[in-house]
Amino acid sequence: MKYLLKSLLKTIPVLLFITLIVFVLMRLTGDPVSLMLPETATQEERETLKNSLGLNDPLPVQYMHFLGDLVKGDFGDSFRYNTDALELVMERLPATIELAIAAMIVAVIISIPLGILSAIKRNSFMDLFITGGAVLGKAMPSFWLGIMLILLFSVMFQLFPVSGRGTLGHLVLPAITLGTGIAAEMTRLIRSSMLEILGQDFIRTARSKGLRETVVVNQHAFRNALIPVVTIMALQTATLVGGTLITETVFAWPGLGQLLVQAVNLRDMAVVQAATFIIAIFVIVSNLSADLIYRLLDPRIKYE
Repeated sequence: MKYLLKSLLKTIPVLLFITLIVFVLMRLTGDPVSLMLPETATQEERETLKNSLGLNDPLPVQYMHFLGDLVKGDFGDSFRYNTDALELVMERLPATIELAIAAMIVAVIISIPLGILSAIKRNSFMDLFITGGAVLGKAMPSFWLGIMLILLFSVMFQLFPVSGRGTLGHLVLPAITLGTGIAAEMTRLIRSSMLEILGQDFIRTARSKGLRETVVVNQHAFRNALIPVVTIMALQTATLVGGTLITETVFAWPGLGQLLVQAVNLRDMAVVQAATFIIAIFVIVSNLSADLIYRLLDPRIKYE
């Protein structure tokens, strides 16, 4: 609990630094008033809108106002959608989380058995086949894989919908597209971690006691090999929440990635700030969860 409380306190300056970066960068991209008003707007109308948005105040004053509104959960209204920015982000967030979780499940289902098999069959044809497939999966562009899956399973065989969200069938192809690259990276990590554990003394002791190889691998080796895997899972899960843009675009998935890029292009500052803040919180929670899972996997780990 002491470690958890200290970690939570450390997130406060991190979040403040993130808000400062986003605040400064969004104001360096240009004047949002030019996008909010038509070209025929007069200079007086522009100045009136700037005053109402507080854009004529000095930057430190604008930032303090922004922090004050942030504490109240008020990021302002989106000028494009004419609605509260935080509500708009929270409406899109479940779709992105759903896709991220599904992609991670696909990655785990693929990578764990292949990584273990590759380590057990080291330097065999099976090992070369799996590691070669992992390299290919990591190098394969996600947009190309998504298009190929659509052509094969949606157009040719008509097994899954082409795009959109709503049913389990809509989720299958985007999850496979997004999870393939993660599975490739996790497979190689599991293989290397398993090889390291299988060469240690306690594994040789377990084998000398006459334990079955499946017991040695599953109960002794794999659990100890999970710590680096948990790390990469936490990092990838956090990345998926903010980095599913390409997959969301290919499959017209109504998630947070598309909303954030559209907001950046239109300089919709309220939406960008709200989305970035939510993603930052998700990343921090994911990393903190990974630290706590380490303790469950290996009781020898102490937080001091």
